[in-house]
Amino acid sequence: MQKWIYLVVAIISEVAATSALKSSEGFTKLWPSCIVVIGYATAFYFLSLTLKTIPVGMAYAIWSGAGTALVVLVAWLYMGQKLDVPAIIGILLIVSGVLVLNIFSKSAVH
Repeated sequence: MQKWIYLVVAIISEVAATSALKSSEGFTKLWPSCIVVIGYATAFYFLSLTLKTIPVGMAYAIWSGAGTALVVLVAWLYMGQKLDVPAIIGILLIVSGVLVLNIFSKSAVH
């Protein structure tokens, strides 16, 4: 169970860092830049802990897929990003891929 907690912390940290990246305005704004640096450092640290027990391909697929979907959600909810039907379908395909890996793949560690 701990490996999944590490992966969730890595995903949330990466989403926070990526979401603050635009606000950092090219690292010219102090606090958003601090969130970016701390968020990515935390994300990579916890991802590295995850890789002790989950294969790198599986962990990275879950981390990047879930992170991408969550960043899009944050951008839509808080930054006013518009999503059209193809964008929504694409994000749903990413989420579906992560679910298929976790539910059906024998490569994933359960």
